[in-house]
Formats: sequence, C-alpha cells, structure tokens
Amino acid sequence: MRSNDRDTTRGGGTDPEASEDGAGSGEGRGESRRRVPAPDGGRAPNRLADGGTTLGAGGDAELDRGPFSRWVDRSIQNPQRVYRAMFYVAAIFFLFTTLFPFYWLLMVALTPEGQLQDIVFTPNGFNPGAFVEVFQTLPFHWYMFNSFVIATASTVLVLVVASLAGYAFGRLEFPGKTPLMLLVLLVSFFPPAAFFIPLNDLFNTPVEILEPVMSDGTLYNTPGAMVMPISAIFMPLAIFILTTFYAQIPDGLEDAARVEGTTRLGALFRVIIPLSAPGVATAGVLTFIAVYNEFFFSYLMTDGEPENWAPILEGILGYQGQYEILFNLMAAASIIGVLPVAILVIVAQEKIVSGLTAGALKE
Repeated sequence: MRSNDRDTTRGGGTDPEASEDGAGSGEGRGESRRRVPAPDGGRAPNRLADGGTTLGAGGDAELDRGPFSRWVDRSIQNPQRVYRAMFYVAAIFFLFTTLFPFYWLLMVALTPEGQLQDIVFTPNGFNPGAFVEVFQTLPFHWYMFNSFVIATASTVLVLVVASLAGYAFGRLEFPGKTPLMLLVLLVSFFPPAAFFIPLNDLFNTPVEILEPVMSDGTLYNTPGAMVMPISAIFMPLAIFILTTFYAQIPDGLEDAARVEGTTRLGALFRVIIPLSAPGVATAGVLTFIAVYNEFFFSYLMTDGEPENWAPILEGILGYQGQYEILFNLMAAASIIGVLPVAILVIVAQEKIVSGLTAGALKE
C-alpha cells in the first residue's frame, strides 16, 4: 500500500510541491510571453502605430491630442461650430470697428468742456445740454438743411438721368454700346480733385444769362456749383446698377404695355422702374448718403456761411475757434447730423440688401 501510494504520488498523483512548481513555472511562462518584444521595435502592443490613441477598457479609443487638434476634430464632425464661431468673430469685429466710434462720440458729447482728458470708457461728468448748445452756438439746423437739399436734388437728378441711360444700355441695341458703357464707368475711376481746377474756373466765370439771377453772374455759393459736379461723379455707379436691373425685366411685360398704347418712356416709368424698385432704391440711397457726406466740392465752392449753402461738415468745423476747440459740441453735432442718414438706412434696408444681392442667384 505504501509503495502504491508512493507510485501514485510520483506518477499521476498530485504532489503539492510539484503543483506549486508547476504554477510557478506557468506564471513564469506567462510573464515571459508578455515580455516578448514587439516586432515593430519594442513598443507595447496596445499602443497604436500612429501614436495618437491609446486603447482603454473595453477596446474604446480615447483621443490623446492637443486642444487645437480636438477642436478641429469636433469641427469636422459638426461644421455648424465653425460657422457659428466665424459669425461671432465677424460680428464682434464689425461692432467694434463700426459702433465704437459712435460710442466714443457720445462719451465726448456728454463730457463737460475742460474734462475731456479724463475720459476712459465712461463720460467724465454728464452734460446732455451739449445737444442744445449745438443749435445755440451756431445755426446748425441751416447747415443740415443745406446738406439735405443738396443731397435730395443730386439724388433726383442722378436717378432721372441714370434711369434713361440704364434703359438704353440695358434694353436697347445700338452700335458702340459696350465701349460707351466702359467710357461711362471710366469717369468714376478719376479722383474728384482732378475735376476741381476746370470746374472752379467754370463756376467762377461770370455768365450773362445768370446775371439777372445772380449778383455777379457766377455759380459760386449756389447749390448748382455742388449739385452738378457731385451728380456727375456718382452718376456712373447709378447707371451701372440700373442697367443691371432693367436688363432683367422680361420683354413681354414691356411689349404688353406698348400694345396698350404706352410709349417707351411711359413703359419705363410705369412698368420697368416699379419692377426694379430694389435697384432704384439702392442707387438712390447710396447717392444720397455719398452726397450728404460730401465735403470736397462743398468746401471749395462755398465760403462756409449757412446762407450760402454751406453743408453740414462746414457747420461741424465751425465749432473750432481761433483759441479753443469745442470738442463736445463737435461730437454732439456729428451725432445729430448722422441721424437722418441712419433713419433712411433703417427704413430702406430691405430694398438696399435685395438690390445689392440681386443677380447673385440665377433662376
């Protein structure tokens, strides 16, 4: 019995020491298997070849990148993030560069005179009376009236002439059409200063026809000395805009109006212009704003007095004297002067946007 027990233990039995040795040898073999170097140079097998991801629990890949790489990856997966970010950046930049000057004007206008050097982002004091002193120190309302009349007259003249020219260029065929259109557009490329010397000589030369109306027979210190050159400068842009719109009107609508007995001129004002309202509004508003803010010709063609049709910028510069400059009144006058243009843009903004974007899509 003892020999059998010994044989069993030696042969197929379970010797505790042998079991322990076997377990130890198994662990040793397992460790040796895990420590076998990888064929790619000794890197751990759970490290991906690109070095960018690490396998975690459950086989999920977790990103191991920098902040910019993670933002790019999220942007690719969700492009709306990029669009929103670009919109916010552009909006903030636009608001800062456009509205901040007006905010600074308001701060200067509300700060009492003599305390302007201490302005940071809030007014140093509070003086809303500056908006009343603007009209008490100078007849600023006359300067605004002069600019409004000159801008209105120039806009009407530009729209009438540009409508006729736009109809001819957009809806009629005649020899030399393209070269003539290029010649008209070429005028807008010249700087206004190039026309001053001949125009100044022309408007300061006495004309016999004007002597009964003007004291010296010249156009100096009259609205005509500003309306005619300013209208000529802004005419090419209006012609180009209206030509584009008038050319898009179907011929059948004009033919139907002419069948009813309407002339070409009647069809222009009854059919073409109403259907091209966004283009007409765009050309009119752009011309009005440009003429209302014009300074070059108005400064040279008038003596700066409100009764001689001096524009609004002459009034703003009138608050600087020989010994002092009333910056708060100049700022208040600038804010008051820009209000008519701001109201005009707000009222006509839909027409302006539709007019500027017309032609971007083809039907």
